[in-house]
Amino acid sequence: MVDKLLDLSVVIVTLNEEKNISRAINSIKDIANEILVIDSGSTDKTIEIAEKLGAKVIFNQWEGYPLQVQFGIDNTSNKYVLVLDADEEISVELKQSIINVFEQNLFSKYDCFAVNRKTFYVNKFLEHIWQPEYRIRLFNKEKVRYEGFLHEKVICDGKKSKLNGYLYHYTYKDIFQHYTKSLKYAKISAEELYKRGKKFKYHNLIINPLWAFFRQYFLKLGFLDGIRGLSVSMSYLFSTFLKYLFLWELEQKEKDKNAGS
Repeated sequence: MVDKLLDLSVVIVTLNEEKNISRAINSIKDIANEILVIDSGSTDKTIEIAEKLGAKVIFNQWEGYPLQVQFGIDNTSNKYVLVLDADEEISVELKQSIINVFEQNLFSKYDCFAVNRKTFYVNKFLEHIWQPEYRIRLFNKEKVRYEGFLHEKVICDGKKSKLNGYLYHYTYKDIFQHYTKSLKYAKISAEELYKRGKKFKYHNLIINPLWAFFRQYFLKLGFLDGIRGLSVSMSYLFSTFLKYLFLWELEQKEKDKNAGS
């Protein structure tokens, strides 16, 4: 693909990703001269596979996804960084776009590049819901920082552009895993709201889930993806309802604790 590997560092965060890590690394290893896998204690063959494919594995205790990525960025040896999730894959077109950035010296004009992530859901890529899903993934590390708790917020202090091609995302192996993760995220989100002093309000339990569904199914055109789009939209209703229900539960536990003291 290139005569000489690009001065590009790839950061991949892992924890028990033996089923995905090969796909992610293989999609980029022929153009990047450094691949860093930031692992938080895998007990499967993730580390073995990554090292066999030429990646450098660094252990870092899990403190949340944004902090894991930032740790990886801070440990790269190149100025330019590409962030991949272990369950993602660079398309051929996107790979060529990345090469073009270096060959055409586009970093002299832009500091950050967003890519469109396309999700594989129940044996088919979603064409409407979650589309387009642009995320800043290629950047000058001196201009970017990762923030956030449950989900990352990428702060780019510079000029931005977009790249052609897709970042393929194989996030859920089935619907059970999807809804299990939605349940987990709802609980974590409720705990974060509780820590920030957010108070439960009854209307949040009714209106917010319905709005979350309406936004995804109609405004984001989920209905055009058939049952897949309906499933994704319902997951927003499900997780939003549970988020506020968990918040209510936390408040009830606090009241019981105070009453007993």
